[in-house]
Parts: sequence; C-alpha cells; structure tokens
Amino acid sequence: MTEDVFLVAVDGPAGSGKSSVSKEVARRLGFGYLDTGAMYRALAWFALERRLDTSDATAVTEAMGEFEAGISLDPDDYWVRVGDVDVTSAIRETRVAEAVSGVARVPVIRETLNGRFRELVADSERPGVVVEGRDITTVVAPDAPVRVLLTASPEVRAARRSAELTGQDAAAVADALHRRDASDSAVVDFMTAAPGVDVVDSTDLDFEGSVSALIALIGNMQEVQNAR
Repeated sequence: MTEDVFLVAVDGPAGSGKSSVSKEVARRLGFGYLDTGAMYRALAWFALERRLDTSDATAVTEAMGEFEAGISLDPDDYWVRVGDVDVTSAIRETRVAEAVSGVARVPVIRETLNGRFRELVADSERPGVVVEGRDITTVVAPDAPVRVLLTASPEVRAARRSAELTGQDAAAVADALHRRDASDSAVVDFMTAAPGVDVVDSTDLDFEGSVSALIALIGNMQEVQNAR
C-alpha cells in the first residue's frame, strides 16, 4: 500500500454490515471505498457467463488471464464493470453468490487480485480508503493504521440479510449464510481477530451505532498519528 493514503481495513462475515457501514464511513470522511468482494464476484460472473465450472481451479485461473474489470472507489458513485459491461447489479444475483467461494479459494487468484486492490488504493487520489472484505486486516493491508473485525451473531446476520433479500424465506437465508461461512472459512479465518485488530460487534448496534464506532476508531488513530 502507500503511506500517503490513510487505510482502514475491515474484515467480517457475510451479513455483519461491513459493506454498508464501510461505505457510509467512507462517505462521511471523504475517503474512498473499496469492496474487494465485488471483484471476486465480478470474476465469478465472468466465469459463469463463459459457462465455466467455478469449482475447477484450472479453468478459473485461465479465465483470469482474460478478466478485465474496473471498480469505483467513490461511495457516492459506485459501480463495477467487466470490460464494457456494468455488472454492479448482476454480481449480486444468487447464482454468483453461490459460485464466488469457488473462485476465491484459488491462491493465485487471491494473490493477483490483492495486487490489484493495492494498486487501486495507491491510485485513488483520496486522503484515505476504507477497504473491506475478507483477510483485509491480515493479507491485503496488514499495516493499515486502523484494522477492524466487524461481526455480529449468526441470528442477527441472517435477519439482516433476509431483510435485504425480499421474497426469500428467512430460514433459507440463514442456511445460505451458514453454508457461505463454512465454505469461505476454508479459505480464510474471518471470524477471529488477528493480533492488533479491533473488534466491533454490531449484534446490539444499529446502523448508526456501527458507523459511529468505526469512525471513533479512525479518529482516535488519526489523533495518535498527528501527535507524533
């Protein structure tokens, strides 16, 4: 990463609120916002469009060679594109969500995309960037001045995700979250805070409370840095 950009690294499981909270924090502070999971989803979408088996590491790795994607770091003008196609909405489809773990578990893909994430941050021209996803605090930005694990109880996470997905049964959403957690945990431990990582448990916090908690951590660290 670059010392010229104040980095905020946010990890957390699905349904913890990390995307919505991170985006709002970035908006209020004038920072950039990078949803790393969206890039993995975009690659999964790219593979599915080519009728590839996303559980086939070789096929997905070969597809990576033709994968050209762009992502906005502007929280007020957020988009994801693959080539000339806007996939901002398409990558949220159920078929993509079910395929993304197969893509994300391939080490060479994670290494390649992590490099892209670092380039995006370095070229952001923002005073800071909130980077959220999985293994952000330990691999993508282990030296970020603010590193946070945003979590919540499984029941609360399922309820939040169910509220987002209209027309889907709450039990089915909870089951999907459980399967997603189990699959993703084979790739990276996103439920346990690494040494030096602050934990924000949003189980009993509303959206504003979660945003305020993260902004407070950022403000405290900025004060420490300014005092040096």
